[in-house]
Amino acid sequence: MKLQTIDVLIIMLYLATMIFVGFWYRKKARQHKDSYLMGGKSLPWYKLGLSDASDMFDISGTMWMVALCFVYGLKSIWIPWLWPVFNQVFMMMFLSKWLRRSNANTGAEWLETRFGKFGAGVKSSQIVVIAFALISCFGFLAYGFIGLGKFMEIFIPWEMIKDYIPFPVSTKYIPHFYGIVFTLFAMFYSILGGMHSIVLGDMIKYSVMTVGCVAIAIIAMIHLQGHQLNVPKGWDDPFFSWKLNLDWSKIAEDANRKIADDGFSLFGIFFGMMLLKGVFASLAGPAPNYDMQKILSTRNPKEASKMTGFVSIILLPIRYSMVIGLTVLALLYYNQIYLKGPDGVTDFERILPATINNFMPVGVLGIVLTGLLGAFMGTFSGTLNAAQAYIINDIYLKYINPEATTKKIMNMNYIVGVSVVAIGVCLGFFANNVNDILQWIVGGLYGGYVAANCLKWYWWRFNANGFFWGMATGIIAALLMPYFTSGLPLYWWPLLFLLSLMGCIAGTYAAAPTAVMTLKSFYKTVRPWGFWKPVHELVLKDDPGFQANGRFKLDMFNVLLGIVAQLCLTILPMYFILSMHMPFFITITMLIVIGLILKSTWWNKLED
Repeated sequence: MKLQTIDVLIIMLYLATMIFVGFWYRKKARQHKDSYLMGGKSLPWYKLGLSDASDMFDISGTMWMVALCFVYGLKSIWIPWLWPVFNQVFMMMFLSKWLRRSNANTGAEWLETRFGKFGAGVKSSQIVVIAFALISCFGFLAYGFIGLGKFMEIFIPWEMIKDYIPFPVSTKYIPHFYGIVFTLFAMFYSILGGMHSIVLGDMIKYSVMTVGCVAIAIIAMIHLQGHQLNVPKGWDDPFFSWKLNLDWSKIAEDANRKIADDGFSLFGIFFGMMLLKGVFASLAGPAPNYDMQKILSTRNPKEASKMTGFVSIILLPIRYSMVIGLTVLALLYYNQIYLKGPDGVTDFERILPATINNFMPVGVLGIVLTGLLGAFMGTFSGTLNAAQAYIINDIYLKYINPEATTKKIMNMNYIVGVSVVAIGVCLGFFANNVNDILQWIVGGLYGGYVAANCLKWYWWRFNANGFFWGMATGIIAALLMPYFTSGLPLYWWPLLFLLSLMGCIAGTYAAAPTAVMTLKSFYKTVRPWGFWKPVHELVLKDDPGFQANGRFKLDMFNVLLGIVAQLCLTILPMYFILSMHMPFFITITMLIVIGLILKSTWWNKLED
């Protein structure tokens, strides 16, 4: 189906609205640095939570999830543990409020709360966090850029516009051309209005996206009536054994090749590695990206917890309504959709755009495209805002121009924003596909992040020198690993973690402990649990009535319940659209029971 006039008008109206939002908040954003980067820390938790969920609802990730759902069926609900998605549960239960108690503006600035402003490794630890934040931001910008280009290539055939382009474009780089064009729109509105325009833009996008997802779910259910999906045995079962045991050979042989290429055949080993990595990564807290920035932008620690908990509730059911809806349509009409890439190889990441292009009616097509374009713009703008925050707060204002006026800071924000976008786009040209970048970020780069960022919360003796050497070792190893190994990046993770942990311990004992006053201040302000007994005893001498955080067991109990609830929220729309009634009602019952328990064990016990 080609875009009709009404579809084009819906898209143009959205783009015009985003530009208007940028201009509308331009004056408010220029009031001061925190207003631009943090929304003045005045936005309510539910708006920030909706914005954070919106940023996670990106085109590239959704294309990847639809491809996974097609090939792996209901077992695909586990694969996003690569991020890991359940880190939101850890943050909801305790880490968000710990982070927000620092009242910092970035992850690098937060380190002063933990390690102080002076001493061995303090400056180096901040620099390495800035480096990690910028590398991951550039990676995510490239990830979104290439995903958007592949998406738009299907809806705007190159043959229609190539005669109007004054320069030749190689077939290989057609997605990159589309990515650049639409990236310019996202760059304009996000740079102009800062956090205020980003949050409002995300709210508008989420509303459009919800309408589109519901429409897709309804269309899929109508098409599915009276038909049976042609899928391998076990496709509709979320549970698994040691091996994946999905055989597509009689249905779609290319799906078997994808399973082999992904490296997921031994699903038990893959799952175990994801779980091991996921728990440590979750205990480390949020990575220094848009997620951390939204937490630091909340009004207080209690609202930070509420915001993080709200994300899964409003994101997962809506997103997976689209994922399973498009998967159902693709399975029903597999032979009618074209999934070959420019190289002639089946590209399952093209299922999302191809299915939308073939089965969405006029008007609905415009709404869905608008929502997905908005998804790209939301993720892009949030990531860009995070990169700007690190460069302006932690480099420009700290080392280059500490006395900069508000006007200079705003001008630098604009210059930095354009520069970051340019670098992200350039990196996008080196990516073969969405999965390549995703696997490197979550399996490789984050492997070097975890050890140092776990220890900073839970071990009093850990210092800035240990943080620097742990992070530096992990990041360098992650950057070099692709040149010396092959296979799924997730499987590098134990080695990366071990190397980083060795760097942490060696660095820690090579320098004196963090200053006592800094440790006491951190322990009293953030109130973590963990190995803090020597510091606790020092605090008691000053304040005999001080109570240690004794919530470890309760927090872990809540985390376990939260992860189960998150899985239920994920699979609920899948059961509903597939008309699997008994599992659907069991899942609903589990959600209600878990919700009632968490009301007592978490919500009622929230504190600043």
